[in-house]
Amino acid sequence: MGQVAWIAVDWGTSHLRAWLMRADGSIIERRQSDAGMATLDRDGFDPALRALVGDALPVPVMACGMVGSRQGWVEAPYASVPCAPPGAAEAVQVLGTDVRILPGVKQARPADVMRGEETQIAGYLAKYPSFDGVICLPGTHTKWVHISAGELVSFRTAMTGEMFALLSQHSVLRHSVGTGWDTASFSAGVDHAISRPEGLAASLFSLRAEGLLDGLDPDAARARLSGLLIGAELASMRPYWLGQQVAMIGADGLVNAYSAALAAQSVPCHITNVEEMTLAGLTAAWAQTYGEAA
Repeated sequence: MGQVAWIAVDWGTSHLRAWLMRADGSIIERRQSDAGMATLDRDGFDPALRALVGDALPVPVMACGMVGSRQGWVEAPYASVPCAPPGAAEAVQVLGTDVRILPGVKQARPADVMRGEETQIAGYLAKYPSFDGVICLPGTHTKWVHISAGELVSFRTAMTGEMFALLSQHSVLRHSVGTGWDTASFSAGVDHAISRPEGLAASLFSLRAEGLLDGLDPDAARARLSGLLIGAELASMRPYWLGQQVAMIGADGLVNAYSAALAAQSVPCHITNVEEMTLAGLTAAWAQTYGEAA
């Protein structure tokens, strides 16, 4: 482990992800555990980190995500928009360690917060410093972030991913949706919801009724459910994407769904990899603290 110069950490609610890094910013090894923030009390973070990467310590650790929340290892107070993505200067050091935690970002009106996404945005801006427009980060809680002159100007969060999980697994619709996918049904759902978002609740129950009365294919129902929810989100977020340059950071499946929905509105997206952007943001913060990577 002599090559390890530092460790990049993305510590979320359900997972702990770490990358053993060289000084030039290249990856030696990826590691992951289920020791997410939600599974730990305050005294559990240090043992969880050591269990995953203890053989590479002691080296500096740069972390982002829910590890810096009020329920995390050490609270890293939010930066307020408008602001540049928080970097090393705003990071909070865990007492007695060489672990630094990057803050999240907050917005007063309308009230909103993020933790972790701001580091992905920092990574995007490190790679594309002249970008002005909107960055969409699809996920359980999708973020839409207005970027101008290297700053987060404003943002909104939509709970679309969580709503999809709740409706498909814990509502009456669980009897109607399958596990597959139907692209035409997804597109139909997007088109319907983006033009008539006020009818979302009724459109959702139609999935159940069509399954009972017309034998709606469960995979088509699942895809249309996703399309209805994403279409309603796009309708509410229209000021963020209409006439804007849009970049997208996220996992392949969700990014593909969101980009297809936006393409139908004649909005192209610059798609980037979530791991790459997270590491670029953490690397930029590490370089600010320990000197530019070679």
